[in-house]
This record gives sequence, structure tokens and C-alpha cells, in this order.
Amino acid sequence: MSALPAVDTLLRNPALIRSLQELPRVLVVEACRAELAVERARLKRGGPAPAEDTLAARAAARASAGHRPTLRRVLNATGVVLHTNLGRAPLSAGARAALDEVARGYSSLEFDLEEGGRGERGVGVERWLTRLTGAEAALAVNNGAAALLVTLSALAAGRPVLVSRGELVEIGGSFRIPEILEKSGASLVEVGTTNRTHLKDYERALARHRDAAVLLRVHPSNFRISGFTTRPSLAELATLARRRRAILVEDLGSGALVDLSSLGLEHEPTVRESLTAGCDVVTFSGDKLLGGSQAGLVLGRSRLIQKIRRDPLARALRVDKLALAALEATLPAYADPERAVREIPALAMLRANGADLERRARELAAELARRLPAARIAVEPGAGEVGGGALPLARLPGWVVAVEVPGLSAGELDARARGAEPPVIGYIREGRLRLDVRTLSDEDMREAAEALGRAW
Repeated sequence: MSALPAVDTLLRNPALIRSLQELPRVLVVEACRAELAVERARLKRGGPAPAEDTLAARAAARASAGHRPTLRRVLNATGVVLHTNLGRAPLSAGARAALDEVARGYSSLEFDLEEGGRGERGVGVERWLTRLTGAEAALAVNNGAAALLVTLSALAAGRPVLVSRGELVEIGGSFRIPEILEKSGASLVEVGTTNRTHLKDYERALARHRDAAVLLRVHPSNFRISGFTTRPSLAELATLARRRRAILVEDLGSGALVDLSSLGLEHEPTVRESLTAGCDVVTFSGDKLLGGSQAGLVLGRSRLIQKIRRDPLARALRVDKLALAALEATLPAYADPERAVREIPALAMLRANGADLERRARELAAELARRLPAARIAVEPGAGEVGGGALPLARLPGWVVAVEVPGLSAGELDARARGAEPPVIGYIREGRLRLDVRTLSDEDMREAAEALGRAW
């Protein structure tokens, strides 16, 4: 087996001078060791050792790649608007500006500027939420699962919680309702059957479990049961809960603040509708249909929200200043639903019409063809998705750009697109890479064409 250079020898190679000047030395040393380990394993199988310059160049490339952040901006060409793997809802211009302002230095996170003393974290977000929904009070924690967890911990620890069997869901990230109940200290009482749960099922369960604290209604999120199904209305459950002195909690999941039917989609219950129907507490996410930053929002009756706020978990799960800044900048748009649809990117993407999407797809196709004359590029009808567990059966008719490049498979095209700067995330179908323009802004499209031209 041919000899390989020592790490110290490799570090003195001219190919690594720039890396040592610009990158942390520990990262460059780690890259040299990794490349030497790869070659050592290969040489055991036979073959000559590479030149030192080649090893050094590969180590420099590895160190550079290792220095690049793993959390990076990407261009979403999948057509999935609330793509969980890509960060869910993109933020509005106002929210991005608020992030920049608060991140510049200190902030009034827990300082009352009028009184000159300690203030309450998240009070601006809470004021907007109550103003927009009619809730008596509100609380923000760090995500949707946390909102439900702290609610059950505060209101039902050590006591039964009634949930329909058809609502014992598991959604992305192995988030399971029974496990959340267990962690909160509450005990699960299953009600009804998978496809049909009647009001009398809740009544019987309450008769058996007179100390039940909560009736929990769970949004079905990313699945639907169809056919021979039934479940009580929220108003019926609210009446029953009041009669039995229990609390009605709804985990609303995506948490729409506007009626999505106005965007041409099926109706999704809004937060205000759930509260009006009689829910005592409603929980939902801030980074889904609301279009803000990651947060879990808890709205409802003041005495219950105050009890939740005092739970020890509330501090452990509290939301940070940057998420609060983005959320507080997002919410005012909802005072005018039409403004919200214009300014909040997720809602604008959901409303995009076919003619506009086709025009934009043809613009992207023309730009790609100009940069890649040998490519075979077609503009075709496509279908996006809402994502984020919202409206799982809804398909968003639109237009995609399908790309083939001679000599490169669809998988190779996709890999190069993901390795572009910035990365472009599309999807493969029928042996071609497809780019859905619904989830690309005009600026994104220009960047995508430039990045793909370089990468391909």
C-alpha cells in the first residue's frame, strides 16, 4: 500500500493556504483527516495513492462544505405551500423587517416602555390575537404541540380527557395525541368509534368518568375519514361540557384566521368560528395557515388562559423574541382580510390563479432555455398542495416547468439543483425534474434560473 502524507504535511500544501486563512483551523484539520481516512480505506482494496495536491484540494473542498450552514435559504419549487421540511410558511416583508429590527440589538422583550419596569413577554401578539378573534385572552408558546401540551397540563393533569377514537391522530414528527396526553399528566378516555362518534358516546363517558376535566376535539390534520361518518358539532359539545362542568378544548391545528373558501379552497374552520361555537380554549400553530413564525397559540376564556400561563411548562415552552417579532408584524394584516391575502405569502400562493401561474411558468421556462440551450423544457399543468397538515385532500391546479438535460438523469439534475447556490428544491415525476412556480416568487424565479444555469 502506497504511503499517504501525514496530516501536518498535508496542511502545508499550497492548496490549503486559503482554507487556513478563511476557515477555522479545526475544520480544515478535520477535513484533512477525513480525506486521508477515505483514501486509506480505498488503498486497502488496491490501487495507487493520489497525489498530495489532489488530496489537499479535496480537503479544501470538504472544509468549505463543512463551513457552510446546514440551515440555509432554499427556493421552494415543489408547489407545497406549507412545506414542513422547508420551514412551512414564508414570512411577509413586514415580518422580515421586524426580525431585522429586533435582531440588531436589545429589545423590549420583557420591558414596559411606558411604566419603565418589567413587562410581559408576547403581550403585543396576545393583544392582536384577542382583537382579531374575539377571544378573552391569549398566550403564545413555542409550537403547536407545546400549546396543546401546556393546556392539558394546566387544565387536566391527573384527570380524564375525553377524545373521539377517530381523532387520536399521529401527524408529522411522530406527534401523537395519546402521547401528548400522557406527557401532560392527563389520562385518555376514548369515545365512540373510528368513523362514528355520537353525542351520547360523550354523555356515557362522562357518566362513567364524573371527574373528567376536558372534552378534547382534535383537527384531523393530514388525513380524512370519509363515507359512513359522524361526529357531534362543536356547539353540541359546548352545551354538554357546560352542563357537566367540563372544559371544551379544540386543537385546531393549522389555525386559519380567514375563510379559505374566499381563496377558492374548501372551507376550513377559523379560530373565531371555533370560539363562537363555544370552545373554551383553542390551540393552533403560528407558522401554517396564519403565515407567521413558529409558535403555538392558545386562545380562550381569560380565567383558563391565566391558569395555563401559570403552569410551570409555560415558561419552559415560551417563545423567543425573534418569533414574537415576526408574529406581531404578521397579525395586523388580518384586520383587513384582503390585505392579508396580498401581503402574507402563503395566502397569496394559495390564491394564485391558473392564468398567472401559466404565464410565470412560461417565463421561467424561457429563462432556463436561454441558459441551457441543450435542455428539453416543457410547460405543463401540475398540482400543488397546501401542506402543513391543512386540507390534505385539496389539490392546487397550476403549472410546472419540466426539465430534461441530455447526459443527466432526473436524479442527477435534482442533486445538482439541491447543490446549487441557493439550492432549488423541485420534485421528480415521470423521469423528469419538475419545478412548480406557485411557491416561487418573481425574485425566486430569477434566482432559480441563474442557480440552475450554473449548476447544470
